[in-house]
Amino acid sequence: MSSQNSSNNSFVVWRLLDGKPGHEHQSLGLVNAMQQRLAMQVVDIPVGRSGAGWLYLAAGVWPAGKSLPKPDLIVGAGHATHGHMLAAKRAYGGQTVCMMQPSLPAELFDVCLIPEHDQYRGFSSFIETRGVINHIQPASAEKKDSNQVLIMVGGPSKHFEWDELGVIAQVYDLVRKHVDVNFILTTSRRTPASFVSAMQRVKLANLTIIPIADTHKDWVQTTLARVSSAWVTEDSVSMVYEALTAQVAVGLISLSAKGKSRVSRGIEKLIDRQLVTRYDPYGVYRQFMRPVLGFNEAGRCCDALLAHFSESSAGRRLVSRLT
Repeated sequence: MSSQNSSNNSFVVWRLLDGKPGHEHQSLGLVNAMQQRLAMQVVDIPVGRSGAGWLYLAAGVWPAGKSLPKPDLIVGAGHATHGHMLAAKRAYGGQTVCMMQPSLPAELFDVCLIPEHDQYRGFSSFIETRGVINHIQPASAEKKDSNQVLIMVGGPSKHFEWDELGVIAQVYDLVRKHVDVNFILTTSRRTPASFVSAMQRVKLANLTIIPIADTHKDWVQTTLARVSSAWVTEDSVSMVYEALTAQVAVGLISLSAKGKSRVSRGIEKLIDRQLVTRYDPYGVYRQFMRPVLGFNEAGRCCDALLAHFSESSAGRRLVSRLT
């Protein structure tokens, strides 16, 4: 359990953590955006099992908050945090912010941040997000190297057919046709070992392979801050949005979708809006490869969230801290 930016004049955010890096990056992105706008104290609280949260809710207690300053906001991403969020609110008050479309009624939370590809049509208070919020910070164009390109590779998923040979062929073709560019390829936890072995046998002088096991916690963020563009396999939706947030030009390494899913719909929307483009062997992608300036969902949703609470009588205590 940790706290940040403690101040007597700040309002208090409890950030509930389920131990999954992807979920924690979502809430970290939102909290970082809020810290840029107002004084606040953030308390990070690991929640463990989801079942315990529902038991605490029924009993009207939440032991983890016993010695903590009472919250103004309770933020959580991931199903395991949901029961704990509701139990914490019942025991100590505060407004709940659920960073996904929950499987239980969304009306149980004060606000939900729901990706537009979920096509939510309920009646709760919600803010629609373009993809998944992340903790990436945009870097200025002056810090980027036009001769550095990052390739991020995923792996088998529920939404896309994993075509290892197809991905290797696209990467090989891309790198071979840009001999004056230095490419850095990294992997994810889903990437099969066979892919890494095969790529390591491909001898390309301008390609460096750094598997995820050889990276540190902030490696993707620091690398995106200095490259000019990024290529991402279509299955790696979170990486696509991280690259967009870093304000680099984003290309997609093509994979076939397993039918129409919310994830594949989201990718198609990005292409239709010309925010990203697919790789093609003819180089048509070059005319669409450009950074999307101002793509910052954490900041936009933070502003929308604060505006929502400013209009809500239940959120007046939070808003009073801004004045």
